[in-house]
Parts: sequence; C-alpha cells; structure tokens
Amino acid sequence: MMLSKYDLKSIIDLEKWHALQDSLSLVTQMAIITVDYKGVPVTRHSRCQTFCQAVRQDAELSSYCQKCDARGRLEAVRLNEPYVYLCHFNILDIAIPITVDNQYVGAVMAGQVRLADNGGSRLEQIVTRPATPESAGTFAALRQEYEQLPVMPYAQVVTIAEMLSHLCNYIVEEASRKNEIMDLYQQALAAPTVDILPHKMLADSSCPAPHSVQQELSDSPVIESGNPKAVLPDRSAVSCSNPTLQPAFDYIYSHKHENFTLEALARLCHISPSYFSRLFVRESGENFSAYISRLKIGQAKQLLETTGLSVNEISDHLSFCDAGYFIKIFKKYEQRTPAAYRSFIKGE
Repeated sequence: MMLSKYDLKSIIDLEKWHALQDSLSLVTQMAIITVDYKGVPVTRHSRCQTFCQAVRQDAELSSYCQKCDARGRLEAVRLNEPYVYLCHFNILDIAIPITVDNQYVGAVMAGQVRLADNGGSRLEQIVTRPATPESAGTFAALRQEYEQLPVMPYAQVVTIAEMLSHLCNYIVEEASRKNEIMDLYQQALAAPTVDILPHKMLADSSCPAPHSVQQELSDSPVIESGNPKAVLPDRSAVSCSNPTLQPAFDYIYSHKHENFTLEALARLCHISPSYFSRLFVRESGENFSAYISRLKIGQAKQLLETTGLSVNEISDHLSFCDAGYFIKIFKKYEQRTPAAYRSFIKGE
C-alpha cells in the first residue's frame, strides 16, 4: 500500500529526525517522542525519565499515561497550537501538533519536567486518577526518581514549546513540499521531453539576451567531408553526493545546449537561490556560472573535434548570445580560439 503524502513516514527521514530529536532533548532537558496522527510512535523516546519509564511499565498506571497522551494530542489539535498540561502525577507535558496543508499528520510529545514556580498553577491536570494504596506505594518507591526530574520555570517551558512547534512544523512542511516537487520532477522525466525551465543566458552582464535554440542538433544534418552526419546530444549525467541537487544536475546534463539561471534551478530543487549556490559550490568545487561555462566549453570542444559545425553554428547550438561572446569564453578556458583549437586537434 502506498503511503499518503500526509503520512509522517513518507514525509521525513525518520533516522535523521530521531537524531534531531535526540539533540533537541539534550538541549531542552525534556523527554521527546514523535507520534503519527493515530498516536502511534514513529520514533524512539529521547531522554525518557526513569520515573516515567517505571510508571509506564506499571500495569495499573500505564493506562493513565496513555489517556494523558491521547487527551493532550486532542487538545493540541483542537487548539492548533502547543498544549501544555499536567499528567496524572502533576508532571508537566506538552503536545505539539504537526500539520501539513492544515491537515494533522502527527505530534511531538515533550515534557516530563516539574515546575520550579507556580506560574503554571492554572494548568489543567488532564486526567485524574483515583488514589489507591497500590499507586501510593508505587510513588513512594519511586520518590527518589521523581525528585530527579528536571525542574524549570513555566516561562521557559512555554518558550521551548513554541520553539519546538516552529522548528518541527517548518521541517515537516518543507520536506512535504520537496517530496511534491520530486514527484512532479519524476513525472516530468517520464513524460515526453518538454522545456521545464526558461531559456535564459548565464548571468553575465557582458552578454545580451540569448539566441534561443529549441531544436536538438540531431535534427540537423551536418556536412563533413561531403557526407551527412547526425550529431546526437550528450545525455550523460552525474550523481550527486547531496540528493537535493540531483534534479538540477540531471537537468543540466540533459540540456547542455540550453541556458538556465541559478534561480530557475534552485526552484527546481525547491530551495532558495542562496542555499542552492552554497550547496552547488560544496558539491562541484566552483561557483555555478564557472561550472556551466566550463561544461559548455567542454561540449563545444567535443563538437569541434567530432563534427563539421561552424563556430557560429556551435555558438547557436549552445545558446551563446553571439559568436563573439562564445569565442571570448572559449579562449578564456582553452587559451585559443575555437578555430585554432580545431586546427590544433586536426594537426593542421
């Protein structure tokens, strides 16, 4: 069965999420666990306190813990904001709803702390438990563990709740958007070839608007030594160590003859241009403009070596704004003009 786009397991990488959860738990001193919309845990507990572990393993008391969790989640969903409450042992807990497109997909449950002041005196004890000799005996036996629970003021609890809400919802929403973009991208790859990015020249103030080339070189016969010769476009690609950039590199290597902007490829990867630029430099070792220029010059060298295309035709095919600009860029990388390069290769 396919997972819904609103299923946490299909939205986020649970191992990475749990690593983040462990870090947040360490910083906030709160126990944290993430559950799906049914209340089923999708992560392990981070920093579960010894007292709460023992209570949740008690046959009589564990059901009250489960009721507290369920009621807390329901209130958080109803209010659509973090809900701070007291459990049946008057320990402070927080339920933080996670929503995507206004649909509830799960919750982050945090807490297991005691209040340092009476700032939360108006907090609701969400589930009451009748006093019994058995529960009193259990509490007495765990008194030392109870005293070891983290203690913090109510204002700090509220700040942590807001921080966790903003952070977790942002991460899940962005992951969901990225998944949607990747789905569309995969559909685009499976569909007949279409232009998914605008034809724009590389960002270079010295070059005016580009000459648009819509036709693959293979559609045009090339005359070399009196014989027609079909030149097939290079459809090779590279694999990225960072999967976020893979759609951009796939597009670049499948459309070397086109022009595209950093901003357009950033949109394809569903990230900001500045973040795309940083990731691109980290991945390729050079900035975007230099990488694309070098790639196009590499393609130009291949065409000069294997075809009879003129310099003007190669310039047009690779969507340079004009032959003069193409020659300038080629000479920058190869220390000779395209014509001189072709002569050198052929030993003329």
